[in-house]
Amino acid sequence: MLIQTLQLEKEVTTQEGILHILEPIELAIEAGQTVAIVGASGSGKSTLLSLLAGLDIASRGEVVIDGVALSQLDEEQRARLRAEKIGFIFQSFLLIPSLTALENVMLPAELAGQKNAEQQARELLVKVGLGERLTHYPNQLSGGEQQRVAIARAFIGTPKILFADEPTGNLDAATGRKVEDLLFAMNQESGTTLVMVTHDLQLAQRCQRILRMEVGRLTEVTADVA
Repeated sequence: MLIQTLQLEKEVTTQEGILHILEPIELAIEAGQTVAIVGASGSGKSTLLSLLAGLDIASRGEVVIDGVALSQLDEEQRARLRAEKIGFIFQSFLLIPSLTALENVMLPAELAGQKNAEQQARELLVKVGLGERLTHYPNQLSGGEQQRVAIARAFIGTPKILFADEPTGNLDAATGRKVEDLLFAMNQESGTTLVMVTHDLQLAQRCQRILRMEVGRLTEVTADVA
């Protein structure tokens, strides 16, 4: 099992008392699966994604990624695991404004110490249709182009797992569909495991599994049809 949670919980302390964001969650995702997590705003979708990616720490329970229990790692070790095994696509792109498209894509590979970062980045930007935009900065690119740069960045280093948080949420419908097509095509080509948070049911239905988050509880909506 590539991704597994064991009685995973998340709570925060507020002025009104303890707020339970995630009730105990048991989840198992096999390598190569595509999984969508849907639900209303505030239901806990993005919190779950952050816990799975090791960007946040659970209150109780465990996340196991490729056989490694995240609770047994310190922050530096979690960062190393993310660099080696995980790509992430954000709704707001999160490109670095002072870096070109090429430099943005190269950055994760450089931080991971990979020697062929520039070659990988150039090839990925060509794949996403931005071969003529290598030296452009984010403010010189449209929203759709920025998200394509973000997709290329997520795939550099051939991660085992790709997490996507509302990857088309900031795009118009037509641009969003093009970005979706690109994301699924690249994911299929690379054999990556894709876990996506989305409010877009049409996008969710392109995944093999759909999970619904309601008030911190996770349920399976559709069986694996792959």
